[in-house]
Formats: sequence, C-alpha cells, structure tokens
Amino acid sequence: MGKAIGQSLPLAIGVALSPVSIIAVVVLLTSSRARFLGPVFVLGWLLGLVVVGAIVLAVVGPSGAGSSGQRTTWVSWVMIVLGVLLLVDAVRRFRGRTGGGEEEVPLPAWMGALDRLKPAAALGGGVVLGGVRPKSFLLAVGGAATIAQTGIAGGQQAIAYAVFAVVATIGVGAPVVIYLAMGRRSAEPLGRLKGWMRRNNAVILAVVLLVIGVTLIGDGIGGLPS
Repeated sequence: MGKAIGQSLPLAIGVALSPVSIIAVVVLLTSSRARFLGPVFVLGWLLGLVVVGAIVLAVVGPSGAGSSGQRTTWVSWVMIVLGVLLLVDAVRRFRGRTGGGEEEVPLPAWMGALDRLKPAAALGGGVVLGGVRPKSFLLAVGGAATIAQTGIAGGQQAIAYAVFAVVATIGVGAPVVIYLAMGRRSAEPLGRLKGWMRRNNAVILAVVLLVIGVTLIGDGIGGLPS
C-alpha cells in the first residue's frame, strides 16, 4: 500500500495546486457566510474526488494488475494518454500567460457570484471543481489508476485513494483552516495569496502539468512490455 500511496502523491499534489479553485474558496471566505460556505465548498471538492476515484477503482481495480502484480498494458497506455493530454494543456497555458508579470489575470465571470451562493450551490461548485473540471478529473483518474495498477487488495486501494483525496484537498482546505483559526485577521494573508495566484496562475499550472505529464508518460512507458 505504501508503494501505491507514494506513486499517486505527485498527482494529488497536482490536484491540490489549482489556483482557480484556491482563489474561488478565498472569494467564498470574503462573504458574510464564510464560516459556513467555505467548509461546504471543501466538502463538495472532496466528494467530487471520491466519486471519480470510486468509479475508476471499481472499473480498473479487478484488472489493473496482472497475475504477477505487474501493471497491465492497457493501464500503461491510459497513463501515457493522460500524460500527453496534461503536456498539451501545460503548453497551452504557458503560451496563454500574460506578459506583465505583476498584472493580475481577470477572474472568470462566475466568480463574481460566489459570495452570493447558497449552501447547495457551494457544495455543487466544490464537486465540479474537484471532480469534474478537466484538470482535476484527469489527475484524479490518473491517481486512482496508479493505485489500482499496484494490484493491492480493494480495501487497501480505498485507503490509498483516501490519502490521495486528502492530500489533493490541502490546496482548497488550507485557506479555510486559516480563516477559522484567524477570523477577520485572515483577510490580509488570504488577499495576498489570491493576488499571487492571479498573477502566476498560468505559470503555476503549466509547471505542475508539465512535471506530472512527464511523470505519467515515463511510468506508462516503463510498464509496457519490452
């Protein structure tokens, strides 16, 4: 199980380092119902990851590893394809970055309504950003497939993916913890975090996707029959 956790952790970190999602939760924490909406959003994020992981483990789990415990060929190809998709996305984001360096990237229009969300909408927003948004979805699929291909028992796979999901939630969970611990005093550090994320959004994502994409491709090629 330790091997499964270790191999999936880079992907979990990639999910956690999602500037758009971190900015979204910081915006929620500026609303009048921050103490409630922030945790609800994080719960939705975690739920989205759990649903994706449960589906992948159910499909890949029984056939993800051969009789000798080695990865099956089709899982290796899935990892290679995911890696290529992440590399393409990394190049796209890097080429689309702003050239000003200190210029804050405009936020998506939907973020303007975040502080007016009802709890059910905040929960749904967390589910979408955590488990449906393409970047998070691809990385969650890759993480679950990586765990499944180790051939460990189903219960151990579930525990390994639980660790993956918790690590992947650190990014959106940290601002909520800061807010709950500091109250109104958290406005300044959270504001600085949001500004930094907005200025460096494209570069952060490009680097994360590049590293993880190369890792997935390398692991996938290494698992192909020689």
